[in-house]
Amino acid sequence: MNATRYPLLANPHIRLSGPVDQLMYTNFRQQLDACPSEGTIVIALTTLGGDPEVARTMADDIRLLGEYDQREILFLGKVAVYSAGATFMAGFPVDRRFLTRHTRLMIHERKISKEISLDGPLRMVVASIKAALHEVEHSIEIEEEGFRAIVKDSQVDFEELREKAPANWYIEAEEARDLGLVLDVI
Repeated sequence: MNATRYPLLANPHIRLSGPVDQLMYTNFRQQLDACPSEGTIVIALTTLGGDPEVARTMADDIRLLGEYDQREILFLGKVAVYSAGATFMAGFPVDRRFLTRHTRLMIHERKISKEISLDGPLRMVVASIKAALHEVEHSIEIEEEGFRAIVKDSQVDFEELREKAPANWYIEAEEARDLGLVLDVI
């Protein structure tokens, strides 16, 4: 049984469940601040998704803590790690990512819903169109950074992920392990 190989994963220091949003971030920070000042930290997450920028912020907090305090921080995905949850998981190196049995990852493209109203002087209309285009282009760049992070050091190639993401790519825990997206399944 793999659980006996990773005893620290049995009792995570930080337990997060629900939508990735400002409330989760506040909860995450409170639990992180209450962690022991030394040793490995285990973060367990179950989510159907949420705000990708909050997920990126949480991942950046983990990166900074790991770099400045030389802490080992482990990710444990439980049941569902969808969308923004996968974005958060991407902030951990593959050798520090774990999933529980029967957990599913879901990776997809970022989405946008925006209406553009073309009303006013022509130059202002052009500026509005350019601003919307820049927002989309910048969001694609951020998405691709996340895609590269999640497949780094795995057997999944960036182009393969880009091809599968538009259709919501669901990956079972064992498949994620076999693809090298996580170290192991417990």
